[in-house]
Amino acid sequence: MGQLWGVAAVAGWLTLLAALALEVRRRWQGRREWSRKLVHIGTGAVLPIAWLFGIDQAIALPAAALVTLLAALNHRVGVLPAIEDIDRHSYGTIAYGASITLLLWLYWPQQPAAATAGVLVMALGDGLAGLLGPWIPSTSWRVCGQRKSLVGTAAMAGASLALLLLLRAVALVQQLPAPTPWALVAVAAVAVLLEQWSLLGIDNLTVPLAVGGLWSLLSGGLGIAAG
Repeated sequence: MGQLWGVAAVAGWLTLLAALALEVRRRWQGRREWSRKLVHIGTGAVLPIAWLFGIDQAIALPAAALVTLLAALNHRVGVLPAIEDIDRHSYGTIAYGASITLLLWLYWPQQPAAATAGVLVMALGDGLAGLLGPWIPSTSWRVCGQRKSLVGTAAMAGASLALLLLLRAVALVQQLPAPTPWALVAVAAVAVLLEQWSLLGIDNLTVPLAVGGLWSLLSGGLGIAAG
């Protein structure tokens, strides 16, 4: 029964998220990035929900792969422009789905904190950087043609570290191994550095996988839990 409630919770959340994104796009047509960032940030809640309800890998993994496939189709045909309607060429949405799929394959359910860490850092850290960076004027620079700013980078660093420390506390309550606070500072720094190189949205793949892998390694995990 818990599995069914979990699947229903995830499906309901994603449905609500899609509806909100469409409404945001309708109300603020001049801010096309907002609806995409809403989906980007909101999708991060999927793994904590799956963890809470104890959804099996046999259910979570095919579902994530299917969503990634649908994201790839949407990227090509644009059925849901609220997800892909941006002013640059990017495969970020597809890479994001692929990273979630890979994290579920590698670490679920033996190391749920590792998978969740990778997704949440990308969802909230990168999401806030993308929202606050263009909105608040600050020193900026370009990496591979992509604009980066001091405010956006600081938002990525602060949100990532806060999330990792919070997740560490949750893991310890669940009696799961977790990295030390100082180790998480290093993980957050790696995430910030990888986010700087975001050509074609590749950071949506590199950041979650690096964070998940480092969480597993630094918490004493054996690494890959699949197989």
